[in-house]
Amino acid sequence: MERIRRHIIFYGYVQGVGFRWRASHTAQKYGITGWVRNLDDGSVEMEAEGTERDINDMIDVLKGHIWGSIDDMISEHIPVQGDHVFEIV
Repeated sequence: MERIRRHIIFYGYVQGVGFRWRASHTAQKYGITGWVRNLDDGSVEMEAEGTERDINDMIDVLKGHIWGSIDDMISEHIPVQGDHVFEIV
């Protein structure tokens, strides 16, 4: 399947609740590469590279995270970069 890359910003109760750890763990499970980081406004930014299905499955897992909540999400497709790992930065 074709690999894509998405730039995503998650809004809601997403900092201080293990969101980045869950994202990293889930990305590794689905073979997704890229990175995730906290932003100063309380949101979380991510770039995820993998198949469309795997990225969507990862987002579904993050939406079900019991300690936090995603109130909104902005996502756009960006060029594939060929990363080899998923990092918390």
